[in-house]
Amino acid sequence: MTGQVTAPFDGRRTPVGRLTVLYDAQCSLCVHVRHWLMKQRQLVPLDLVPAASEEARRRFPGLDHTGTLSEITVIGDRGQIYRGTSAWIVCLWALAEHRPKAHWLATAAGLPFARASVLAAAKYRSVTAAPCEPGDEACQVPDLEG
Repeated sequence: MTGQVTAPFDGRRTPVGRLTVLYDAQCSLCVHVRHWLMKQRQLVPLDLVPAASEEARRRFPGLDHTGTLSEITVIGDRGQIYRGTSAWIVCLWALAEHRPKAHWLATAAGLPFARASVLAAAKYRSVTAAPCEPGDEACQVPDLEG
């Protein structure tokens, strides 16, 4: 489901007021991007929550949490679910300085660049992060607030 967006269709556009970004807290690149996102001026507030954490499971009980460990997932406050390339684009769209780039990346001309970036990040992650299974003590979510 890479790049797929799932949202209930009610005949009109549903505005996004807040986004939750589920990121892999065991991935150094993901943690770096988390810190970078937190420093940016946000047009749409971002909540950054470790994927498959107790907090993620509490907020989104029906979500495939194992899948969120292998693919970036962003959830809108009205039930929208963005995965893969779409998730990266919506993160940029939420940022003041990067919204114009997000609009371009969502076009036919920009989408190949967005996909290439996501694939490059996934490749980097695959060679630098150890695979984690739910319940694996070596893969416990660290306390990133401290």
